[in-house]
Amino acid sequence: MRQLSGLDATYLALDSATVATHLGCVCVIDPPAGGPALSLQKLTELVASKLPLLPPFRRRLAEVPFGLDQPYWVEDPDFDIEFHVGELTLPAPGNDRQLAAAVAGLHERPLDRTRPLWQIHLIHGFASGQQAVYMKVHHAAIDGVAGSNLLVALLDLAPQPDEAPVVDPWRPDTEPGALWLLAHSVGSAARQPRRLARLSADVLGLLPGLVGGPACRRFLAPPTPFNKMLGPRRRWAFGSVPISRVEQVKNCAGVTVNDVVLALCAGALRRWLSDHHALPAGPLLAGVPVSTRTDEHTATEGNQLSKVVAPLPTHLCTPAERLRAAHEAMGAAKEQFHAMPTDVLTDIAECTMPAVATRISRLASRVRLLERVRPLNLFVSNVPGPPVEMYIGGARLDAVYPLSTIADGQGLNITVVGSFDKLTIGILADPEQVPDVEAIIDAMVDELDLLHAAVGSRALGPADAAQAEPALAVSC
Repeated sequence: MRQLSGLDATYLALDSATVATHLGCVCVIDPPAGGPALSLQKLTELVASKLPLLPPFRRRLAEVPFGLDQPYWVEDPDFDIEFHVGELTLPAPGNDRQLAAAVAGLHERPLDRTRPLWQIHLIHGFASGQQAVYMKVHHAAIDGVAGSNLLVALLDLAPQPDEAPVVDPWRPDTEPGALWLLAHSVGSAARQPRRLARLSADVLGLLPGLVGGPACRRFLAPPTPFNKMLGPRRRWAFGSVPISRVEQVKNCAGVTVNDVVLALCAGALRRWLSDHHALPAGPLLAGVPVSTRTDEHTATEGNQLSKVVAPLPTHLCTPAERLRAAHEAMGAAKEQFHAMPTDVLTDIAECTMPAVATRISRLASRVRLLERVRPLNLFVSNVPGPPVEMYIGGARLDAVYPLSTIADGQGLNITVVGSFDKLTIGILADPEQVPDVEAIIDAMVDELDLLHAAVGSRALGPADAAQAEPALAVSC
């Protein structure tokens, strides 16, 4: 049994009738030539065999009565894998649009909190003969880096993996009683004054740097069509660009992959906002999640995150200008991030009881607070993907497309996954706010062509031609 951190539990508090804070991905796979396609039975057996490597998959929540302390993960004594693994068939003609619609329908459904918080669906019916595996896990259990590692643990390096036995020491937990949970919440309450004192000192120390930072120079993000309260439905679009082309722009311009991603987003959103007669005069504000993990190569659970806020230069006219501005904005954001203790967000979350966090979230929703006060326009995340060719159940992994989460006041999320040959893009939106999310994907692909033509064979200028600093490790 393990207690959730305050940051983990924050994502539970954000859940509502219209917000579901789980992370997901779609693995498009090529069945082996001349061999059988992946079946539901084989996928279920595969997941079952990998359970020792997938800690969140057998844990469910045990919530403290009255929300007086953070809940616990318990090894579920009633775990039933068949509840979590299912299948569906796409309607004809079985193309990318049908896949996107089917996945959006799966992603908008909340997870059952009485069971471990994950689901996997095998998807058939592709006109191309391919298949897909859609997986979602609640954000309370994983962040983007942990989710990426969880996926890699599920995959194999060869079509026929070694049959080395995996030791499974798993034992279900005894259900903790209400009195036990309440008793342990007393100890947590006793530690609160010390946490609050440390948090106060950290925040006071940060104020001078924050006042001069970009987030405080502009307290509110400009209004856009996707900064409203959410409805219950979701729309998802996906695509990809060659990672080699992104790397060429990065190297010629002397920037980072993160800078290129932000520039692609800025150019695409500028076009979309202009087409919808909603382009603000100034830049958008993008939240960029940052991993604070030190063991990111093995972690498959929990959240270790911070974030930086960077201006997204949608107000600039040319691709080269947008790339230069994105590079400068991320440079300033890095300085601010490195000056900030990495555990401030965690401390804030630890000092808030779940009962209070849930009430604050519901009150903010009722008064439409995040529609009136906009700290951000959207999140842009860059998540590491499988670094080499991999397989699942003998089928070759063709691509991994991400799905993140959206929230009230932020009805659009752009996430990219970098792998050994592709930079894949997944954009999730509220269809009432962004009915044509596919247009943003198309615009990002076009923007890379424009950016490559502008800077693909030359640097941006003397100030930017120097070797770029290492990128921040970012995560959903």
